[in-house]
Amino acid sequence: MRQILVVEDEPKILQMVATYLGNEGYKVTTAASGTEGLDLARRLQPDLIVLDVMLPGINGLDVCRQLRRESQVPIIMLTAKAEEVDKLLGLELGADDYITKPFSLRELAARIRVVLRRTGLNQESLLEEVINVGDLKVDFARREVTVAGREVELTPTEFALLAVLARHPGRAFSRMQLLDAALGETYAGYERSVDTHISNLRRKIEEDPANPAFILTVFGIGYKFRSR
Repeated sequence: MRQILVVEDEPKILQMVATYLGNEGYKVTTAASGTEGLDLARRLQPDLIVLDVMLPGINGLDVCRQLRRESQVPIIMLTAKAEEVDKLLGLELGADDYITKPFSLRELAARIRVVLRRTGLNQESLLEEVINVGDLKVDFARREVTVAGREVELTPTEFALLAVLARHPGRAFSRMQLLDAALGETYAGYERSVDTHISNLRRKIEEDPANPAFILTVFGIGYKFRSR
């Protein structure tokens, strides 16, 4: 049974989310503050965290920042702020997805399923494949990425995007195509967040992120992986 940690300080929302996800078959643990959530995340090692941005004590963005220093656990941010910059800030810190309040419990459950699918990467075509390009090595069976022999920690979303691009060198993908191919579903208003994930990915695998050697920008279209 997959374990989900829900960190939310509004009791009514916390109870509704916990009950709904429990009925969906997940083992749910709850926390009402950033400090408690961070402690539980470290102790329980959940399969996914639903994390509110506005929390007492340590806010959700700081919790996300601290967790990303030590873990690649999938994180879905809850935010009451509708501005794009607030949503993308969470993604820049390493969150895998966001959902804006008010939200439907059905939509939240759908987002969780998609992110967990990314984490599993259970596409049979990827299980035995290893790609080597220059100093970059992507091992799909082990979900490992190394650059010049140094292991690089990627979030599930970053790995999924890299997998799609690296398996199709030279092919230009639009942002919407990347969302559909790598993430399995397309969300309204989510298209530009691909840029944030790609930026994070470049910082991790490129020697010079400003002049990338692996993930190239195709102006007016989107991105492609360099031809071998």
